[in-house]
Amino acid sequence: MDFCAIDFETANGAPSSICSIGAVVVRDSRVADRIYTLVCPEPEYYSYWCTRVHGLTFEDTCNAPCFSDAWAGVAPRIEGLPLMAHNARFDEGCLRAAFDTYGMAWPGYRFHDTLRASRRAFGRSLPNHQLHTVAAACGYDLTRHHHALADAEACAAIALYLEPYFDL
Repeated sequence: MDFCAIDFETANGAPSSICSIGAVVVRDSRVADRIYTLVCPEPEYYSYWCTRVHGLTFEDTCNAPCFSDAWAGVAPRIEGLPLMAHNARFDEGCLRAAFDTYGMAWPGYRFHDTLRASRRAFGRSLPNHQLHTVAAACGYDLTRHHHALADAEACAAIALYLEPYFDL
């Protein structure tokens, strides 16, 4: 099973305001690479609520690369892989918005959703299908929830656990 589990944190309510990227490359069902980078968001401001969730502030990212520069370092490492995200609609929306904001051509990334797979696999046996709940059900201890790399690592673990629910 080859894929890239990906997670974005945003600075504010704009989907393009990616302020950190976490990615875990899985090849032959084993973690082959981990990627984490801070990003100077666009638009460049932080909402109280977003900072409260992930802890990042303007001071953390004011000297970070813009999205297009940060993605230039990520893209070659995930080339050709399907992308896996927990609540993929959010992460795909962020990625598409950032590509639009920076005038970048969409390379046709295919997203798969561990949230949907969790609902199929666990049904009503879980109290909810939030990332930390599903991670625990899959035997993964998510200790730094809302850190982009930690969330991507949890997503990768969930995807590997729920492998029969994916057609990659």
